[in-house]
Amino acid sequence: MNLNNNIKHSVVRWPYGGMSMEDFLKSLNEIGVTAIELVNPEDYPLLKKYNIHCSMCHSAEISFSEGWNNPKYHDELIKNYSEMIPLIADAGYTNLICFSGSREQMSDEEGMHNCIIGLNKILPLAKEHGVVLHMELLNSKTAPHQDYMCDNTEFGVELCKQLDSDNFKLLYDIYHMQVMEGNIIKTIRVNHEYFGHYHTAGNPGRGQLDDTQELNYPAIMKAIVKTGFKGYVGQEFMPKGKNKIEALKTGIKICDV
Repeated sequence: MNLNNNIKHSVVRWPYGGMSMEDFLKSLNEIGVTAIELVNPEDYPLLKKYNIHCSMCHSAEISFSEGWNNPKYHDELIKNYSEMIPLIADAGYTNLICFSGSREQMSDEEGMHNCIIGLNKILPLAKEHGVVLHMELLNSKTAPHQDYMCDNTEFGVELCKQLDSDNFKLLYDIYHMQVMEGNIIKTIRVNHEYFGHYHTAGNPGRGQLDDTQELNYPAIMKAIVKTGFKGYVGQEFMPKGKNKIEALKTGIKICDV
């Protein structure tokens, strides 16, 4: 598949769980996608075999609901991230996901304060190893992340400003923010310096990128390119039909501006 190379494409693993990892990586080689996301560390050697980069790592987080906004999880999170940060750096990767956690009737001010305290204990290690933590912006309306705290750009950007670290960014999930607040292109134009990674999916329903959903992905991708973004855009939609790789190819083509 011929690509323009203005967008660095990657794909999240979980929607293709019906395929073995090796078959999936072979398919990515065939279509020219060079990066994958959210795979387990035990799969890193297989990624190396097929020359596929891991553009967003995980396995340090506890869950969507148990995150940095609640001090009772800090000890476990600090332990997890302290182990994971050197591991992914040694593998040659730089991005690691994290989550705010649920509100559980906590105010956003208290939750942000707690996030700052906890994250500041791990960011020096991230800086030492050249790793960037990315807190994902998720909608708080649908399962499995109802009540999620970092459910809007304003909260995430303010957290970035407070932490004031090159090793902390936001994972701007276009689908989730369409559900919560819309205004996608203007948000990207205004706040792009805080966005270190993007995810795609169709809305409604995290559907594949086609004419049944409401987001204009070519226009969104052009806006991202115009900001000078050099990171990855990860496809995270639910492919329809039996041939999921064809659906992925279509999504890549739509976003390849």
